Amino acid sequence: MSLGPVQHPESVVAVYSGGIDSTVMLYAMRERGIDIRGAISFDYGQKHRKEIDVAAKVCEQLAIEHQIADLRAISGLFGHSGLVDRESVVPEGHYEEESMKSTVVPNRNMILISLATAWAITKDAQGVAYAAHSGDHAIYPDCRESFAAALDQAIQQCDWTSVRLYRPFVESSKSEILAEGARLKAPLGEAWSCYKGGDLHCGRCGTCIERREAFFLAGVEDPTVYQADAPELETLVNAGWRLTT
Repeated sequence: MSLGPVQHPESVVAVYSGGIDSTVMLYAMRERGIDIRGAISFDYGQKHRKEIDVAAKVCEQLAIEHQIADLRAISGLFGHSGLVDRESVVPEGHYEEESMKSTVVPNRNMILISLATAWAITKDAQGVAYAAHSGDHAIYPDCRESFAAALDQAIQQCDWTSVRLYRPFVESSKSEILAEGARLKAPLGEAWSCYKGGDLHCGRCGTCIERREAFFLAGVEDPTVYQADAPELETLVNAGWRLTT
């Protein structure tokens, strides 16, 4: 699997959520001999904070320095995003449904990448790696390649030493990333996706359905334990990955 359109740097700081995409990214970069000088996760008041616990565990397993940046003080600036507003409900259904726009956290990636860039500079790393993929672009404006290319240009100008934005999966689908993760024996079952913040994946929110669809399309057995009321896989497949109830 190709690691994106940009030549990979020798050393990086990784933006690491604890999800499937960024977990596979860590394993892929390690296989290619990229020096991962640190991985940074962010607590911005998200309901699904369990992803940070996963990130810490994986970094410990891989002996990668892990930092958690506490951004909860600014979570009020993100408005009524369903990911941070306790009064807003995380919508259920496929990502292509209009309601999924309520999960957008305004300008999130610029904020996270900016902080990761600062740490990369102090670590003398050549790049900041983040795992946006081709399927993210429709719903999240700050996952589009046009955004990433502009930010890549900006962070090259922010210090005396140039840092590049490395986005290895920008041309890859979720199922392609998942298949690569299976090949690399990444802990796909441990990686966290669900936006609802429960102890188990709900199996119904946009990220859960995307996760289930990716396992199915990649032909990889899904080891995830979902809540009891999650729809059966066959039901989702037959309904074109839309919820029917």
